[in-house]
Amino acid sequence: MSTLQASAQKQLRQLVEQIERLEEEKKQLASDIRDKYLEAKAVGFDVKVLRQIVRLRKKSQEERQEEETVLEVYMHALGMLDSNASKEAFADAMIAAE
Repeated sequence: MSTLQASAQKQLRQLVEQIERLEEEKKQLASDIRDKYLEAKAVGFDVKVLRQIVRLRKKSQEERQEEETVLEVYMHALGMLDSNASKEAFADAMIAAE
């Protein structure tokens, strides 16, 4: 097996070290996020619902509407949603489903 030239070795080492630093930063960020959820729970917020809100805010209005429509169809097919259910009841069911 041939060896890499000195410049390629240096570049490879730099890339690996940068990736390692980013992985450490990612671990720290994940820890910070966990702490924020714990803080929210400590003051009485429902963490499960907060996670759902964060996921929903990442999506466009169109994506959310599409998912709501599919969820409504599935829930109706399973007898979980009355055909005359209001939008508010549907939204509550969507949050509870996650």
